Amino acid sequence: MHNKNIIGPRIRTARKRLDLSQQKLAARLQIQGIRIDRSAIAKIETGRRPVSDIEIISIAGILGVEIPWLFEDSEKWMLEKGASRR
Repeated sequence: MHNKNIIGPRIRTARKRLDLSQQKLAARLQIQGIRIDRSAIAKIETGRRPVSDIEIISIAGILGVEIPWLFEDSEKWMLEKGASRR
């Protein structure tokens, strides 16, 4: 795992629930002024690309999910990586 983001798998889950292709998600983001393409979505979903705060807000809106839902697995990820809570 490349670990440039921790929300990629949740984005993929939500996108697939809507039967939305990576290309269609990218197109909807582009309509909102986000410069992104299908390959960037693939990289986000596999953790190979970071996601900006603006992208997170737009993605959550398009996918119809709350932003905190995207981060629900973050504590598990931190524990697996040995990160300590402060």
